[in-house]
Amino acid sequence: MDRVYGADGAVGEYVTGADVSVSVPARGAGQHLLVVVHDPAVADLLTTTLELADYRVTVARTGAQGVLRLAERRFDLVLFDVTVPDVESLGDGRRFRPADRPPVLFLAPYETLGALVPELGLGQADYVTLPFRISEVLARVHVLLRGREPVRQGPCYGDLALNDATCQAWRGRRALDLTPAEYRLLRHLLVNAERVLSKEQICLHVWGETRAGNAIEKLVSRVRQKVDREQPSLIHTRRGFGYRLGR
Repeated sequence: MDRVYGADGAVGEYVTGADVSVSVPARGAGQHLLVVVHDPAVADLLTTTLELADYRVTVARTGAQGVLRLAERRFDLVLFDVTVPDVESLGDGRRFRPADRPPVLFLAPYETLGALVPELGLGQADYVTLPFRISEVLARVHVLLRGREPVRQGPCYGDLALNDATCQAWRGRRALDLTPAEYRLLRHLLVNAERVLSKEQICLHVWGETRAGNAIEKLVSRVRQKVDREQPSLIHTRRGFGYRLGR
């Protein structure tokens, strides 16, 4: 018996006959999926099923929210219900480079497939018609992700994200060109977000020793110039105490 999501938003059951062989799609490997679905029941169904299949899930309820989530961080795949409010916001995704745009699995009523043709040409994409079977969604997700390396995420705070595998950092979609010392400083502030760290603590973490003079002030200033081009500012000075990363 399989869960099915109808074009009218109803969730029901799909009964598989005894004479039909059903293959279970391969499980995920912790890939991060963005689910853009307006109906709460359907969003919960997809979230629960995908998480049980070893995917991580972030949910957006509208097209605008979906585009915002894409601007905040990288995802391995997007499931996009074309019946969500302000679906035209999906077009904003064209501002991303093809290499940045994750694969998209559209959930679409049959009568909307003609309008999807241009979108299907924007990088790797597929669709499932409504009503859909959960097993079919899992199978299409697996096919779209096959052969793709999962997006490696390190610690993050809001739209600030680090990738410890490559020692890279981003503020939203903007890559930060950091030196090794700057990366160690930013990571130390990020994993201790909302805590004030003294200059001595930062020195020991960045260089393994204390340093005289204004070495920390200069390092923090360089990192702040790279991180805080956008608002809100994230790196703050507590005079007499140290530095804090937070809003």
